[in-house]
Amino acid sequence: MSGFHRRRRAVVAQWPAVPALALLWMLLWGGFTWANLLGGLAIGTVVVLAMPMPSIDFHGTVRPWRLVLLLARFHWDLVRASVQVATLAFDLGHTPRGAIIGVQLRSTNDLSMTLVAELSSLVPGSLVVEAHRLTGTLYLHVLDVDHAGGLDRVRADTRALEARVLRTIATTTDLEAVGLREPRSAAAGPATGGPT
Repeated sequence: MSGFHRRRRAVVAQWPAVPALALLWMLLWGGFTWANLLGGLAIGTVVVLAMPMPSIDFHGTVRPWRLVLLLARFHWDLVRASVQVATLAFDLGHTPRGAIIGVQLRSTNDLSMTLVAELSSLVPGSLVVEAHRLTGTLYLHVLDVDHAGGLDRVRADTRALEARVLRTIATTTDLEAVGLREPRSAAAGPATGGPT
C-alpha cells in the first residue's frame, strides 16, 4: 500500500474525532450556538487533515468485568488521595518530603504504559514527569513520600495499577509473558490416570 493510501486511511479513521473537537470548541466558547458549532467543525476538520494522529494497533482483549474493577479502584484511589492531599494542605506544621521515583514496569507496550501513566497522574499527589518507552520505566513525582507510604510502597502501588491495566486489556499470552497468569500447562494441573 502506498504512502498516500495509508495517510488517507489514517485520516478517514479519525473523522469521528471531528464532532468531539467541535464539542470541545463549543465548551471553550461557553455556548452552544450555530456559529460555534460550525466553527468547531471547521477547526476539527483542519486539525484532522493537517495533523492526523498515528493509528494505535490494539491486539489485546478487553475484559468488561476487569474494566469495571479497574475504574472502581481508580475512583477509590482518587477519593482517598484527594482526602490525603487536602489533609496535607491544612497540616501547617508538616513539610512535605517530595521525591521523583523510578518505577520499572513489567510491560513496554505503548498503550498499557500510557494508561498507567495517565491513571497515575490523574490521582492527586502523584504526577508522571517522564516515561522511558524502551526500558518501560515511569518516573513519578510524589508530593509527600511519607504520606504515600515510602518509596517501595509507591513502586508497589504503581506496579499493582499496571497489573490491573494489563489484566483488563492484555492478551492471555502477554499476561503469561509478564508473569501475571499461570502458564496454560500449569493451570491445567497434573495429568491423571497414572502413578505420580
